[in-house]
Amino acid sequence: MRKLLVVDDETDIKELFLQKFRKEIFKKMVEFQFAHSGDEALDILKQNDHEAILILSDINMPGMSGLELLERIKIEYKSPPPIVMMITAYGDEHNYNTAKELGADDFLTKPLDFKKLKEKINL
Repeated sequence: MRKLLVVDDETDIKELFLQKFRKEIFKKMVEFQFAHSGDEALDILKQNDHEAILILSDINMPGMSGLELLERIKIEYKSPPPIVMMITAYGDEHNYNTAKELGADDFLTKPLDFKKLKEKINL
């Protein structure tokens, strides 16, 4: 089972993911956790002994940005390192380059192409 942590300040993101992955959730192929901030994501990782194998994080969030969260994850969780995919509504080169420099494993733009996302995470 793939464990995913979705980090996004948008309140409707949870319902969207649960709807788009309902078959995979039912078949126990994937399990989701959701955080609405970078701090909440770090708390979830600590509480679950860094169980998430894939983290999908929005870049633009109030408080700790997704890029700051990415940097903390890559420093604090080295073994095994979680896969981190950055999500943004802005496909600008600066955010892309910064995310890659900080160790992002992939970069997705909103609106998310869920078919492509499922392919990327082998579902």
